[in-house]
Amino acid sequence: MAIEFRYKEEKSRLTGNIFRPIADIELKSKTGEWIECHPYIDSGADISLIPISLGKLLGFEVSREKIQELRGIGEGVVPVIIVTVPVKIGSHEISARIACALIEEVVPLLGRLDLFDKFRIVFEENDRKIIFDWKGV
Repeated sequence: MAIEFRYKEEKSRLTGNIFRPIADIELKSKTGEWIECHPYIDSGADISLIPISLGKLLGFEVSREKIQELRGIGEGVVPVIIVTVPVKIGSHEISARIACALIEEVVPLLGRLDLFDKFRIVFEENDRKIIFDWKGV
């Protein structure tokens, strides 16, 4: 069964109003509670990303030896810890590695690692929707 997400209109300093692909997913906390998350669907992101506040809400612990650096566009570096989390997309629960930023100033991203290979994903720009069609494991 296909899962459909809609683009959401946001303000952009560069382009005025813009429509961005946003998913409605859930992440499972260490206590077993499902937490809603609305990340940008980013086919250019190697790994999904969440800010520290969401990581704390999920119960992640930070230890110095687990800190890594995530690089993106430009020369910026974001300290992260990589955690494996159950992610619910529609009715499908998938175990996925996620980068938890140790800063707040990041937007949540739904990246490719451990997730995109489970679906056939279609971006329908004209209709402003994204379709995730389950392929399974």
